[in-house]
Amino acid sequence: MDIRKVKKLIELLDESGIAEIEITEGEESVRISRHGSGVAAAPMAAAPAPVVATPAATATAAPAVTAPVVEVEDDGSAVKAPMVGTFYSAPSPGSPSFVQVGDRVSEGDTLCIIEAMKMMNQIETEVAGTVKSIRVQNGDPVEYGQILFVIDQRGTS
Repeated sequence: MDIRKVKKLIELLDESGIAEIEITEGEESVRISRHGSGVAAAPMAAAPAPVVATPAATATAAPAVTAPVVEVEDDGSAVKAPMVGTFYSAPSPGSPSFVQVGDRVSEGDTLCIIEAMKMMNQIETEVAGTVKSIRVQNGDPVEYGQILFVIDQRGTS
């Protein structure tokens, strides 16, 4: 897809007030989503980044995304989605979930997968502790910054 076409799509999105648009041209596709006051491509391998047109790919595991947003709340550390996509709690259908409520996790453990543009992005924890709650269901669409997990860090150093 020509970069001029992508730039024109961004301008149209900005002028129209539409929140998100996805265009497929042959084997290439691009999804443009509005976040806050700016326009960014979504989903990407990390937090929103510049628009990139990529060829459609088969669903394969991608390297782990190492930058989920973690915020400390009264009831624990909230792990937020670093991208827009589809939440998967297990590596494949029929497999056990990566984590369940009550499980202890260490820094770097895989919590889930977010599928974005047919890329499977493993989401790892930045904190150690106990999974206090899981805020989304398997197969749910997630938005950038949406809370996925709350991890209780009490008793960990």
